[in-house]
Amino acid sequence: MDHKQLGYFLTLAETLHFARASEQCHVSAPTLSRQIKQLEQELGTELFVRDNRSVKLTAHGKAFVEYAQATLAKWRQFKSQCQDSDGPLTGELSMYCSVTATYSFTYDLFAVFRKQYPAIELNLNTGDPAFSIHHVQTGKEDVAVAVKPESLPQGLAYLPLGQSELAIIAPVMDCPLTDLINEYYQDATLWERLPFIMPEHGVLKERIDGFCAAQSLTPRVYAHVSGHEAMVALASLGFGVACVPQIVLDQSPFENQVQHLDTKGLQGLDAIEIGLICKQKRLQDPVVSALWQCATELFSLATI
Repeated sequence: MDHKQLGYFLTLAETLHFARASEQCHVSAPTLSRQIKQLEQELGTELFVRDNRSVKLTAHGKAFVEYAQATLAKWRQFKSQCQDSDGPLTGELSMYCSVTATYSFTYDLFAVFRKQYPAIELNLNTGDPAFSIHHVQTGKEDVAVAVKPESLPQGLAYLPLGQSELAIIAPVMDCPLTDLINEYYQDATLWERLPFIMPEHGVLKERIDGFCAAQSLTPRVYAHVSGHEAMVALASLGFGVACVPQIVLDQSPFENQVQHLDTKGLQGLDAIEIGLICKQKRLQDPVVSALWQCATELFSLATI
């Protein structure tokens, strides 16, 4: 087996979906399927149970996840030890973040890093920020931009990059939802009447749950959505109100199609902190350490 196969396996083990996994791995679905079959043949056991509707890990597949993660981690560590101290720093580094973070944080960081270390290959993967910490913990990504949770999981290093206020938004277009807001805007029962677009999981969901609990509110959930950017789009179309970071709204093409609802005096909507996360032990890797140092210098200067 080769290391690419292990990477393909881990991606499929996480997504349990050949189309999504092949997209993330930048290969065709038939190529991914062929690589997985070759891996299973070499191991002499099935790693996945497949049918027309689903993909599931077998018992051996679940056990193999730990082996694949450990093997790739050791491989990266070995490669870093083989660096020529007299030559330019080489290697590769992967980062996971939301689309918004690519505009707000990642672009400036990569620009500085690329200038200082042109021989390092950078791989950027975007998606729901709720998965950022998980991707780092499982070894799928070297570093990630994530919303800081109340309690940082053990073994992770964290570097603050910035903050963002939270805003509850609604559409500006004429629709039943805006009619409802206009009718009950000063009424204490407004929040009970509103449909909510909720994130599926993550720190933002925890914050919204806390906000609702503080108001003794059981929200009417219209939909659970993966990704903050999609929440803004659905809110702009009048499907419901959404609580999103202001930093997401500032970068959204739908910014002018939503309005802020007044949340003054309401508890549970404290600003979120956004930072860079990686495994503490990965900072021993010269490539990861170099990126971390660039981020430390860049964003410490930005706060002065």
